[in-house]
Amino acid sequence: MLSRPEAAEYGAHYQEFIAKLPDGDIRELLRTQLKTTAELLQSLTEEQALFRYADGKWSLKEVLGHVTDVERVLSYRLLCIARGDRTPFPSMDEHLYVSAAKFDELPLTSLLEEFTAVRQATLALLAGLRPEAWLQQGTAAGCNTSVRALAYIIAGHELHHVRIIQERYLSAQP
Repeated sequence: MLSRPEAAEYGAHYQEFIAKLPDGDIRELLRTQLKTTAELLQSLTEEQALFRYADGKWSLKEVLGHVTDVERVLSYRLLCIARGDRTPFPSMDEHLYVSAAKFDELPLTSLLEEFTAVRQATLALLAGLRPEAWLQQGTAAGCNTSVRALAYIIAGHELHHVRIIQERYLSAQP
């Protein structure tokens, strides 16, 4: 079984994401998250998916689009580092991505399909990694980052946003 990454394998700002993940196979956790997140959101109406719990906060559609975009970016970094590419990766401006994407104009079903496709691609990538690739390291957003840390960050980032969805969005819906 793949163990959790060491603190030296990721930036300190990711500690919260990794610490909140349950123990177990990270690949299985990512598979389970795909199912539970899709089930959580698929019954929402378009109106509910446009809900914002406060002024200046993202809609549920924007949160889902953000989670998908971040996974896509992190998976690309994971691929490159696993293949030995040592090119440093810059930070991403999450607000720029959400603003440019116009997620609120897309149907929720389309956003869920994209989330599913990106997660399935991540799972396929992870399934094909050789054991030694998981420990490969590179630089992302100015921090040393390992392949296994990126897999854990993807899962932890989603878990973080799903908890916010449950606590601040779904519980506040009329």
